[in-house]
Amino acid sequence: MVSLLQSLSKTIHLSIVLAILLFLGLFFAGGDWAFDQLFWSWLFRYLHVLSGIMWIGLLWYLNFVQIPSMPKIPDDQKPAIGKVIAPAVLFWFRWAALATIVTGLIVATLNGYVHQAMILGIGTGVSQHTAIGIGMWLGLIMAFNVWFIIWPNQKKVLGIVEATPEEKAKSAKTAMLASRTNTLLSLPMLLSMVIAQNLYNI
Repeated sequence: MVSLLQSLSKTIHLSIVLAILLFLGLFFAGGDWAFDQLFWSWLFRYLHVLSGIMWIGLLWYLNFVQIPSMPKIPDDQKPAIGKVIAPAVLFWFRWAALATIVTGLIVATLNGYVHQAMILGIGTGVSQHTAIGIGMWLGLIMAFNVWFIIWPNQKKVLGIVEATPEEKAKSAKTAMLASRTNTLLSLPMLLSMVIAQNLYNI
């Protein structure tokens, strides 16, 4: 067991197997589920939550841990962050953001409220569409920041794209401010989505 847990890939594969076994156990124990719209909505909501945990978790790691810690790290150790840790973080960060958006839109489509949410419930008279719509738009803004502001600027900072020292410094500040903006929006985004799903029961 110890050797298994020392391998991340084996740990993740085992976690997937356990999740599948749990699903099958609940299904055959009397889940009375059909592979209908409700099932697919549940499945994509599950994937949406998993992606969101990865995305926002890494966003908070960057803002609560990595960025504040950088000034405390000796200069001779900083290249390890830029060459090893940061590229890995940004890989999972940006793809988790995309997966969160895609699965969220699929959930909204399957449940028949994607259009109403995107227009913030205006003219529908349904306030939960406004709540979930606010969350969706905040998520879209945050994902835009990831892909079109944070990532392009981080590529310059990390040396993936050639840039002068002045350009790197400017890009680092731009990426940091965009990341901090996403941190600012993250709590309202999560609040509106949780309210929509629990207080209004979409």
